[in-house]
Amino acid sequence: MNLQQASSTNQPISDELRRWVTEQLAAGHTTSALRNSMREAGWMQDAIDAALGAEAPAPAQAPAQAPVVPRSAMPGPALDGAPLYLDAGDRQVQVLLTMGHPRVVVFGDLLSQEECEGLIAAARERLARSLTVETKTGGEAVNVDRTSDGMFFTRGESPLVQRIEARIARLLNWPVEFGEGLQVLRYAPGAQYRPHYDYFDPAEPGTATILRRGGQRLATLVIYLQEPAQGGATTFPDVGLEVAPRRGTGVFFSYDRPDPATRTLHGGAPVLAGEKWVATKWLREREFV
Repeated sequence: MNLQQASSTNQPISDELRRWVTEQLAAGHTTSALRNSMREAGWMQDAIDAALGAEAPAPAQAPAQAPVVPRSAMPGPALDGAPLYLDAGDRQVQVLLTMGHPRVVVFGDLLSQEECEGLIAAARERLARSLTVETKTGGEAVNVDRTSDGMFFTRGESPLVQRIEARIARLLNWPVEFGEGLQVLRYAPGAQYRPHYDYFDPAEPGTATILRRGGQRLATLVIYLQEPAQGGATTFPDVGLEVAPRRGTGVFFSYDRPDPATRTLHGGAPVLAGEKWVATKWLREREFV
């Protein structure tokens, strides 16, 4: 329709005009923009109001965001038959605790004393103030909620790291390539990590950038390398669970969707005496690059 030809003292609201309005709204143009276009084409205000007011079709509503559906394929140990021990390839690992919601499993003897000391020794000279992933920007930043020092090993960086990563992959039935590099953290007296979620919030603007490296985080494994003298438990406030940081023990938890309904809010309680060292492995939905 040629709007310029519509200009006259008698301006009926024709079916052709209604179709034009419908097409423009469907194309994403606002009512305000259409008013300006009609005014510039010579339409009178009463005709504009009639075409774009109560009689005009409403713009299409944006589709509601699809609900986040739980995943069917998830990392985790095979616990059919309630085993007391699991075969992790080069080591038998104890099953100390299981919980269904949130999905939590505590493993005993996951690492030997020598392996714990080896990770600490390799990490000690590379420690720096821990950063957190910033879902608002897609980068990393210092966060007052996290007061540890830490570092990351690259995946497969050393024979020790390779051996531990292979053990984790077998225990949790998830490919080595789908894991982030092993992170080692030191918590001095007073240090803590306030309750938080490990998944990346889909509503935050920086999440799309983060997900390019391997998709969502699906699970976390925290392994205690050194016990503090007091404090330092891993806490799950939604269910009142506290896991004591005993050397060689690991606490695994998974989250099948990025939603608080997973009840995976967790934190590192303040260390009250001594130092706590942990190694953390985050598992992604596809290969982490």
